[in-house]
Amino acid sequence: MNVIVIGPHGAGKGTQARLVAARWGIPHIATGDMLREAVAAGTPLGREARRYMDAGELVPDDVMIGIVEERLAQPDARAGFILDGFPRTIPQAEALERALARQGRRIDRVVEFLVREETLVERVSGRRVCRAAGHIYHVTFRPPRVPGVCDVDGSPLYQREDDRPEAVRRRVEVYRQQTTPVLDFYRARSVYAALDAEGAVEEVYARLERVLRAPSDAGLPAGGRE
Repeated sequence: MNVIVIGPHGAGKGTQARLVAARWGIPHIATGDMLREAVAAGTPLGREARRYMDAGELVPDDVMIGIVEERLAQPDARAGFILDGFPRTIPQAEALERALARQGRRIDRVVEFLVREETLVERVSGRRVCRAAGHIYHVTFRPPRVPGVCDVDGSPLYQREDDRPEAVRRRVEVYRQQTTPVLDFYRARSVYAALDAEGAVEEVYARLERVLRAPSDAGLPAGGRE
């Protein structure tokens, strides 16, 4: 299958995408990983992307879609892929459609991870990071043995500015504004499905598998936007 997962920061799509990749034998392809791989490999597109990244600028759509097309043409993605973090705009979605068509392929499913805003705030704002090495904890789900102190190196834990509740809420609003057109694009192609991403990891995975295994004409869960 060729799958796209979409959801706000903290929705758990990365965790679920990695599970699908491991259990289905298809690569989990995240935008950041693709860029780093292309830059590290020194491909022409990777060198072009690096110019923008070094200047602190966004990588343009034409460069980004070229990198995506290169990655999806690699042998491990021939049997399918799960794409995370791309596309983010209508031009990117249209370019991805054209790139896949050149390979004789299409997107089979676009899954939006639906999570209540308060759940996102709890998940993200509870995160704590150690100052020495970046070890990650969560005040509720993975607390350190001693509050405020890293189990590994004893350094103090802190909350990143972009993990504060007000920052999380701002990101959720930006996500909704940016993704609505893209989700509508895939709704029109009858490949969109909504996923209830609340609950334990394995519970969510079981729901995701049902969505992925549903026949394309079975009437996918349309869901709704909060």
